[in-house]
Amino acid sequence: MNAATVATRPSLPRRLGHFARKQKAASFGLVVLFAMILCAVFAPWISPYDPNEQNIILNLAAPSAEHWFGNDTFGRDTLSRVIWGARVSLFVAFTSILLAMVVGGLLGVIAGYFGGRTDRVIMAVMDVLLSFPSLVMGLLVVAVLGPTLVNLIVAIAFTAVAPFARIARAPTLSIRNREFVDAARSFGMSDWRIMLRYILPNIADEVVVLGTLWLATAVRTEASLSFIGLGVRPPTPTWGGMIRDGFENMLDSPWLVVMPSLAILAVMIALNMIGDGLRDATDPRLRQE
Repeated sequence: MNAATVATRPSLPRRLGHFARKQKAASFGLVVLFAMILCAVFAPWISPYDPNEQNIILNLAAPSAEHWFGNDTFGRDTLSRVIWGARVSLFVAFTSILLAMVVGGLLGVIAGYFGGRTDRVIMAVMDVLLSFPSLVMGLLVVAVLGPTLVNLIVAIAFTAVAPFARIARAPTLSIRNREFVDAARSFGMSDWRIMLRYILPNIADEVVVLGTLWLATAVRTEASLSFIGLGVRPPTPTWGGMIRDGFENMLDSPWLVVMPSLAILAVMIALNMIGDGLRDATDPRLRQE
């Protein structure tokens, strides 16, 4: 067998396009997520007001034609702050999970490919990380490093490294003994080149599916840390920070809590729909049914 021979299944982008046509719920989730991303990217142009502009006259004003989501305790437009809050929440979630996918995926491939002591040491460390709930681990990291945007990304990524390492290790254990890997070794390819060229492309499905599901967890974790004051510092709007600010007036002005909560809920449902659709599209057993 030629060393350039790899698995014959279609490429990941082609399978993603197929899944978007076949999985209706996942397609709806993609539309919702894409709309949220557009709001985050074009926030300076689509937000009706400056998110930090204060108007004491509109203190805790109810939703109206001019301010659809009402105003907060400082008279700031809630809709504008929800739109701008998407920037922080989605940026932190996507960046942290991408970092976790890279670091955890590489650790899992290294552990599964080399095996032996390397595998035992890496997996032992991952088991220790998995023993802590993600929110508790993120809380510890942010508390030690300090509540900044970069530290928040690092903290959430740190909580997600272990699951990605485990999900990457399992298929690597079987792929490393496949014929095309043996052929690559016979041609003198280095272990690192084999892992990057032949192992990683064949485990991408599992890692991507887990990534979509953990994106929802990252959004929730960022909102939770912001709610307890360990997120991005005010006055930068974040969904979790908005819920914290409106908590004291929740009974009199429920929109302060409801609107950012609905934004978090919409993103989490959309990401879970996408993750379920990706799982169905990439699982060979489900494709045969």
